[in-house]
Amino acid sequence: MSNIDQGQLNPQGINVIRVFQNGGRPVLFGARTTATDLNWQYVNIRRLFLFVEESIQEGIRWAVFEPNNLQLWQKVKRTITEFLTRVWRDGALFGATTNEAFYVRIDETLNPFSEQALGRLNIEIGLRPTYPAEFIIVRIGIWQGDAEVTEG
Repeated sequence: MSNIDQGQLNPQGINVIRVFQNGGRPVLFGARTTATDLNWQYVNIRRLFLFVEESIQEGIRWAVFEPNNLQLWQKVKRTITEFLTRVWRDGALFGATTNEAFYVRIDETLNPFSEQALGRLNIEIGLRPTYPAEFIIVRIGIWQGDAEVTEG
């Protein structure tokens, strides 16, 4: 299968088996899902979010039935932030700093008294996942020794 053939199958979520060298072993070349939402087109992104969701649920289980106050909010935020910092250090989240890679929000806007009275603690988490380098594009040009490159 050629790069062009595979390029036509990628948007359909079809992962192809390719052989890159004569006599080489076939390899599964792709990690796409059949999702129509582009946020979920890669298997690793979907797995990351499933892992993070389950890990956070397990990691903050201790907070059930604790007093729903500012101290709890700070402890929960600290617990989640420490976990996501490890995920970021492992390379699963994109950004030069944790502030670029994720955020954790627990505040009075998300948790007004009416929500607290219902026994709810609402947490908002935003993640910037690292996407696979599925296509690597290299541009090569002639450099004349100055600051400009001419492409051919």
